[in-house]
Amino acid sequence: MILVDESAKPARANYVTDGLVPGQLGFRGLKRQKQLPKEAHVSFERPRIIRPPHEADNYFLPLTGGCSNSECGFCNYYYGRRLQVRDLAEVLAEIDALALFVDQGEVTPGMPEIVYSVASQWNGRRLFLQDGDALVYPYSKLVRALEHINAKLPELERISCFSTTQDLLKRSVSELKALKDLKLELIYLGVESGDDGVLEYVSKGVTGRQTVEAGRKVKEAGIELATTVILGLGGQDKSEQHVLGTAKVLSDMDPDSCEALTLTIMPNVPMFKDQQEGRFREITPMQSLAELRLMIEASDFSNCLFRSEHESNYLTVRGYLPREKERLLGEVDYVLSHQDPSLLRPEHLRGL
Repeated sequence: MILVDESAKPARANYVTDGLVPGQLGFRGLKRQKQLPKEAHVSFERPRIIRPPHEADNYFLPLTGGCSNSECGFCNYYYGRRLQVRDLAEVLAEIDALALFVDQGEVTPGMPEIVYSVASQWNGRRLFLQDGDALVYPYSKLVRALEHINAKLPELERISCFSTTQDLLKRSVSELKALKDLKLELIYLGVESGDDGVLEYVSKGVTGRQTVEAGRKVKEAGIELATTVILGLGGQDKSEQHVLGTAKVLSDMDPDSCEALTLTIMPNVPMFKDQQEGRFREITPMQSLAELRLMIEASDFSNCLFRSEHESNYLTVRGYLPREKERLLGEVDYVLSHQDPSLLRPEHLRGL
């Protein structure tokens, strides 16, 4: 977990990243520092920063805390957490404080310390809307927040966020286009699996077809679509159907990028009990590579950046499909043919 004073180091490719929470003060280069009073807002608990691996240089603005679907049986981040929706006035006040700090280096009394911990290291170009499902935020309030961001931070280049399939399905293409016009230009969608049996088992709350529909809406709106999938989510018993179903869903939605993760079961999720009692059999590291290979081989994209750079994976690959498919398959085949564990990322270096 990267703390504030380690922020200059290269970002690790995982989703539990900076781990910043209120109280970790890391101001640098302030024009004027003031003693901050204790935080006045107690109704909304600011979430820790959980972000995609490639969003390290963002400012992180919470609209929500948690996720609208907190029942996914594999998700150690949000399982069982109550969804919080932040008051719009609080959001607008933070944007004002951020803009004042960016423009003049001044600290606004009453703002959480973490605002400046992050802002003091921010390059001003990109902003990420927290939390695990920012698009669950009421649409009219979301538009108002984005309008305020654009007015106060006109040099901002891009806004991005996580979304669930369910909340994308609630939005029309025209609504998404309106968000795109307000610089929401990248949405991360957790596909995880395309097999309906696996999706039902992990309580994802959607089908593969619904996920395709949601992804296509994003693409039609002109917003970049980044997806994630989880190797091993079907276990040993449903490995092939999980991979083939996922490849089918990915092919049908044709995302701009896809990040493969490898399942890591933590004690705080329902899958852990199933694993401990023998109802779920995890795949082995080499089986994880076999799934990775089959997913690459079975997917049919027009131009998708496919990668397994997340630290949960045993092998890192990166390339554009379809044009680099043979190279990626060759890299995986090399390790599979040798069956040499030393070619894999060691367990103690894997992370979430």
